[in-house]
Amino acid sequence: MSGKLDDAGMDLIFREARTHNVWLDQQVSDATLHELYDLMKYGPTSANCSPARIVFVRSREAKERLRPALAKGNVDKTMNAPVTAIIGYDLRFYDRLPELFPHTDARSWFTGKEELADATAKRNGSLQGAYFIIAARAVGLDCGPMSGFDQARVDAEFFAGTDVRSNFLCNLGYGDASALHPRSPRLDFDEACTLL
Repeated sequence: MSGKLDDAGMDLIFREARTHNVWLDQQVSDATLHELYDLMKYGPTSANCSPARIVFVRSREAKERLRPALAKGNVDKTMNAPVTAIIGYDLRFYDRLPELFPHTDARSWFTGKEELADATAKRNGSLQGAYFIIAARAVGLDCGPMSGFDQARVDAEFFAGTDVRSNFLCNLGYGDASALHPRSPRLDFDEACTLL
């Protein structure tokens, strides 16, 4: 497959996309969340390990469970967002490798190698988190990704008894563009890149 995304597509997912903190009173459908995931899952991960695990926090009750873990500056925007996704990663991702990468014994690469498995889970889970943001924008959602939460508390509340750990949070919905600040600058190519 070859080709190039047109300018409208590039604007949608990158150039005109913004981080939102204020949300319109418009719900996000289950179908949209399924569409988001069904798009993001195709982003590449090493050995197709796919360690990302996502909890979509939507109900008032679930938001209240999340509230005590939030940094003060993240409370209002999170409680008012239609959806808050907890983007996590599964430290035992390799148990699924016989299914996800069946042409070799990739599970043995990680079994008993906790440091390698942890680094692989976090790195690839972070990649999938970035794909999540791009996919969310591609299906018409605005995003508010953030740190600023008590990871241990979120893990205890939402991932107790599992091998999943939280990485970051991402508010989702339809942002109020009138509440945006001017876009912050970005580094130019020559400031961030080296050609060798």
